[in-house]
Amino acid sequence: MVIGHIIGLLSSPTAEWEKIRDESCSTSACILKHVIVMAAIPAVSGYIGTTQVGWSIGASGVHYLSNESAGIIAILTYLAMIAGVIGMGAMIQWMAETYGKAQPLARCVVFAAYVATPLFLIGLMMLYPILWLNMLLGLPAVAYSVFLLYSGTPIVMEMEKEKGFLFASSIVGLGLVAMVAILATTVVLWGYGFGPQLTS
Repeated sequence: MVIGHIIGLLSSPTAEWEKIRDESCSTSACILKHVIVMAAIPAVSGYIGTTQVGWSIGASGVHYLSNESAGIIAILTYLAMIAGVIGMGAMIQWMAETYGKAQPLARCVVFAAYVATPLFLIGLMMLYPILWLNMLLGLPAVAYSVFLLYSGTPIVMEMEKEKGFLFASSIVGLGLVAMVAILATTVVLWGYGFGPQLTS
């Protein structure tokens, strides 16, 4: 069913959002069926790409991460993505209440998970960690996630399109704040010696 929803969101998102809204799914079931599998795609791809393929910056040669360093980063990335989806689901539930459209946590987590699906799938590009290529492929995935958010909000949250637009814009704002916080935390941790360890 999860794969069917993914295909539907890529081919006919409006109709698929209606199916997702009407489907009964507990928070734990959604996480088990969708998030823990999809979140592994960028984590595993990043591990393979940075340890086996490597990347180059200018004429400095090819760089690789050590297996230990890449493994730690992959695990932290995996856990962060799962926590991010659950956290966004909780924030969506909280905002839905402020908009007078209270929703169960399970539906909000499901919504957050499917909105993030293009970002999970594009994680395959980390098998070949070339910055310009990753950006070229990543930007359309981000754009499609935003499209899914705006198209799905009024359907899944069961609200008028105008209110759904404002609601989705609020979610985008929260997502940007969360991203800045994660980047800032990463910089601080790297400053304390927790950065990646290169092998060459």
